[in-house]
Amino acid sequence: MSLFRNFFIMLSNNTYLNEVAKRVGPQMGANRVVAGNTIPQLIETIQYLNDNKISVTVDCLGEFVNSKEESLSAKAQILEIIEAIHSYDVKAHMSVKISQLGSEFDLDLAYKNMREILLKADECGNMHINIDTENYDSLQKIQYVIDKLKGEFNNVGTVVQAYLYEAENLIDKYPDLHLRIVKGTYKENESIAYQTKDQIDDNYIYIIKKRLLNAHNFTSIAKHDDKIINQIKQFMKENHIEKEQMEFQMLYGFRSELAQSIANEGYHFTVYVPLVMTGLHIL
Repeated sequence: MSLFRNFFIMLSNNTYLNEVAKRVGPQMGANRVVAGNTIPQLIETIQYLNDNKISVTVDCLGEFVNSKEESLSAKAQILEIIEAIHSYDVKAHMSVKISQLGSEFDLDLAYKNMREILLKADECGNMHINIDTENYDSLQKIQYVIDKLKGEFNNVGTVVQAYLYEAENLIDKYPDLHLRIVKGTYKENESIAYQTKDQIDDNYIYIIKKRLLNAHNFTSIAKHDDKIINQIKQFMKENHIEKEQMEFQMLYGFRSELAQSIANEGYHFTVYVPLVMTGLHIL
């Protein structure tokens, strides 16, 4: 799995590799974990997963932008996907990075773009929009945007990375937001993040339990490890936490049999589906 994890990190952090990856990604096996690069391909994937009791969060790759024009183009494509999800009446929502919308050079532009996306999502059945995680340098920017939007919209949430020392504070800060909890995506310095697997796993389980006991909104738990998943299930049973309060998530193309078995048990289940943005159009 580390090959694909590194592949997506490359996409997020280098504009040249964004373009290269669109061409060589399939040769690396990325077709197994990417829905395609057209809206019809995406909708077909979502419909298939929906038929198997699984929802979808769509993540548009290619978020590295350097100009206002590129950020507006990215926003337009995201709006197009939201409209398609709504029009085809499939069960899915969007995951969006603020860097995709211009935060690296104009944070207020990114905020305005995200607000427009949320307005569109609200029009389309109050679709959930997840403001995705990025590297640690972006954390304060993400919180700035979230804090400006959360009072106006109830369909916005974000991600907490458990390997960060700040993870528990973020759980405490946002009990009313829909949160997605992950172990951690980027390589961060030991001054800001746990480094060993045992440390990260321990904090991951700790903040999930704290979140499930205290949350006032939905919780998405992203994990492929069935041992940890079973531990969370047992904790929920012991503490009388309803399945309606949370969902499990996995990356598209990984551990499909486990995902299906969890969905068949009656848990909400969502697959994280990347889509390469290359001039999308509804056909």
